[in-house]
Amino acid sequence: MNSRAPHIIGISGTTCSGKSSLAKRIRDGLTGKTISIISCDWYYRDLSELPPSEREKRNFDIPEALEMDLLRRDLESLASGSGILRPVYDFSTHTRSPHAIQITPGDIIIVEGLFVLYWEEIRHLLDTKVFIFLTEAESLARRLERDVRERGRTEQSVVEQYQTTVKPMTQRYVLPTRHFADILVRGTDPVEHSAETVISSIPCVGKHLT
Repeated sequence: MNSRAPHIIGISGTTCSGKSSLAKRIRDGLTGKTISIISCDWYYRDLSELPPSEREKRNFDIPEALEMDLLRRDLESLASGSGILRPVYDFSTHTRSPHAIQITPGDIIIVEGLFVLYWEEIRHLLDTKVFIFLTEAESLARRLERDVRERGRTEQSVVEQYQTTVKPMTQRYVLPTRHFADILVRGTDPVEHSAETVISSIPCVGKHLT
């Protein structure tokens, strides 16, 4: 490990490229370490002050849709050894629950999300930066399946959102950030191989996949 504990890994990439799956596989592959995983999806802004019809019109695929300052403060707290109360977000209503969840600091912090490498304030905190690439067709197919199953969306709404905001915002905000990455992997690669690549790059950790 480097001189600062914990070691912070940032995982970014195109929509549905497998960011959370890679984070979990890294966690499961590391032995003898405590791991804290932070998802940027928890930090979408609470739109409860808006009527439901207005919430749907908001662009959720821009960095401003998330509370970056809150995410930064939480990461800084974990990095300093303090626990946090992380937000709970409901994607079906675009609102934040009044009940937060306790997260304790670990030896390694993994933060994953679309804009992890976009924000300079977040990049500054990262020791290892990872970008996962997935083609447009692959991203749409995975997002369609996920949002209908997990987020209560209709197929039509998912496709419309992808064409109007997800695709152009990915091209504008997400894809250019791959140049900040230390490690580039493909979302179609076996997640075990991608996790091994990341783990083996961490100083004094090496390959510990099981």
